[in-house]
Amino acid sequence: MISGTGTEIGKTVVTSAVAAAALAAGLSVAVLKPAQTGVGPDEPGDVAVAARLAGSAVTTLELARYPEPLAPDTAARRASLPTVSPAEIAEAARRLSLSHDLVLVEGAGGLLVRFDEAGHTLADAARLLGAPTLVVAPAGLGTLNSTALTAEALRTRGLVALGVVIGSWPADPGLAARCNLADLPAVSALPLLGAIPERSGALAPAAFRTAAPGWLARPLHGTWSDHSFLKAWPA
Repeated sequence: MISGTGTEIGKTVVTSAVAAAALAAGLSVAVLKPAQTGVGPDEPGDVAVAARLAGSAVTTLELARYPEPLAPDTAARRASLPTVSPAEIAEAARRLSLSHDLVLVEGAGGLLVRFDEAGHTLADAARLLGAPTLVVAPAGLGTLNSTALTAEALRTRGLVALGVVIGSWPADPGLAARCNLADLPAVSALPLLGAIPERSGALAPAAFRTAAPGWLARPLHGTWSDHSFLKAWPA
């Protein structure tokens, strides 16, 4: 499961990078988007971004699409469309896992965004699957609190948190971003597993695939080192 601490912080690019790194490591990969919001019927969604950046070898699946950029349950209600339940998400992921080494499930917004009328969230799907969750966080001021809250929500629910990836690392990071490199693991009790350079999603797909393993740590099939990164960006 790939969840953010909020919206518009780089989840899709992180998902694409993890997919690209896993493919480079020789794994077969599927990307599942349970609910795509804010996209019209003929517009490319997040799974299309993953396929473009990581490559056509990635299998993609979108379960539901809603036109307005809102939480999935709100967007579904306003469009008079069915919601997606945790059981449907888990079943789709299980089907994909039968023919793929790695299935990445990209959430919508943060961990506790509602998917249906009963208030179920991505955390409920993670529980059904027994799947670890990767937390995507922004680099700058304010990220410590939201990342700590997300980590606490995962632990409270008995879920496994894999670690944190910074979704968009600035080319010229300020003091807060540089301090957060050391502080994020301390406040969340989760390892820092990567940092995606800002505007990486605008790279040519071939360049993205080549660079992706260097943005991610070994548990995500990459070569990135938190120790080296902290040395390169001292606070």
